Amino acid sequence: MLPLSFDVFRSAGFRFGLPMCLALGTLFLLEYAKFTLVNYQELLFTLPYVLFSLVILLSQPFNQGRTGLSALLMLIAYYIIQNHLQAPLSNNDTKLTFVLLCGLLPLNLLQIHILPDKRLNSRFGGFYILFILMLVGWSALVVNHFRDSDLTHVWDSYLYAIPNFSPMPIVLFLLSVAITLSSASTILKRNLGSDQTVFVSLLFSGMTFVLFQYNFISSTAFSIAALILLLNLITCSHELAFVDQLTGIPGRRALETELKHLGRTYTLAMLDVDHFKKFNDTYGHKTGDDVLKLVAQLMRNTKGGAQVFRYGGEEFTIMYKGKEASDCKAFLDELRQSIADYSFSLRDHNTRPDDNKKGAKMRKKSDKSTETNITVSIGVADSFPDHNPENVLKAADQALYKAKQKGRNRVMS
Repeated sequence: MLPLSFDVFRSAGFRFGLPMCLALGTLFLLEYAKFTLVNYQELLFTLPYVLFSLVILLSQPFNQGRTGLSALLMLIAYYIIQNHLQAPLSNNDTKLTFVLLCGLLPLNLLQIHILPDKRLNSRFGGFYILFILMLVGWSALVVNHFRDSDLTHVWDSYLYAIPNFSPMPIVLFLLSVAITLSSASTILKRNLGSDQTVFVSLLFSGMTFVLFQYNFISSTAFSIAALILLLNLITCSHELAFVDQLTGIPGRRALETELKHLGRTYTLAMLDVDHFKKFNDTYGHKTGDDVLKLVAQLMRNTKGGAQVFRYGGEEFTIMYKGKEASDCKAFLDELRQSIADYSFSLRDHNTRPDDNKKGAKMRKKSDKSTETNITVSIGVADSFPDHNPENVLKAADQALYKAKQKGRNRVMS
């Protein structure tokens, strides 16, 4: 797959929608699939151990600490289910273990949203593992202490469950739903890869507890969760490698990869922000970063099937596959004009609040004199007569230089 095809995997809709679709599919198919799953039960029981261990190992070099923490919690939870929750829940110690797991797992998963994104082999990771081991030890002491006690009053009064619906106590079911919805809102709000790992873990562990009476539910749900976490790791590592962190569009490495997969007909354009160094020196680097973000945002709307990249500094590259330069100039000139017409608000980064809503209110009240306009110059070249991408890129760069020489704010070929 080409790098740009990963864009969809990083969208908030995909990060929320894929787990939901798989969870709903599991709900509908589990009853019908159990006769097939029984033939692969040994593999199914082992699969979550393998997959979560793989996620933990890969999360370290990929610098995805929160994903590693989520996988660790899920691995421990799955071990407890397989080794301590196979007896009927009518047993006092089994039911107490089940209730503790239903309550503690979602709470510990939720806090990962606010924990620092540190690796498990860091000092923080060591302290966190120690905390989890202490929590598991405390839970074992609680189960051992109340093993022979009569807890009927607790089950009937505070942790009442509806057996025909689920063995999970209603209060813990509502807690799980609330925490999972809270995690889902975090995805839609800030859309970090680590947010999806927490949401997926909450969704599929919660589904396991609600449907605990079904055969193979834990193995199936935890395996699906682990596979999504692996996909998340791949997309996050791709994002680090191919996506420019400032502007959010594909970077130089993505461009170099795309250049290897071009056909015979294509057009490349080089775009440069006019007087950017002077702008940077006058208003500061943070305002300069805002300019680059704005230009990248407007470039996303370029028509004609354009693919956009940040080449480096204030330079960007636009690629058209299957089109000659004459077919693309109108689209590029439209982009140039849209950037020139955009009124850019100069922000005082020293007084601007961190909260975006407060910042928006301040901008509405700001004087029009704090606005300015940005222009760009664009050089364009196509693959005729030279089909070598490096030479076409050089030709586009030379055309960009001509546009600068002619007075800037224009498209030249």
